[in-house]
Amino acid sequence: MAAVETTRPAPFGAITTYRAINGLSNVFGVLSAWNDARITRKALNKLSDRELDDIGLCRGDIEFLGR
Repeated sequence: MAAVETTRPAPFGAITTYRAINGLSNVFGVLSAWNDARITRKALNKLSDRELDDIGLCRGDIEFLGR
């Protein structure tokens, strides 16, 4: 019975390309999360104290929501 090796090494530069694309997607994910938190904080800062109280928040809680 003959043994056949079915694995092949990755083509030259494939791993580096994968890591670069993966790194860029991570950067875009972090930027997207930061922007979502910024928009949320901006919208909450526009609310009055009474409106914030209605949803169970105070002004001091707004900064902690984005983190």
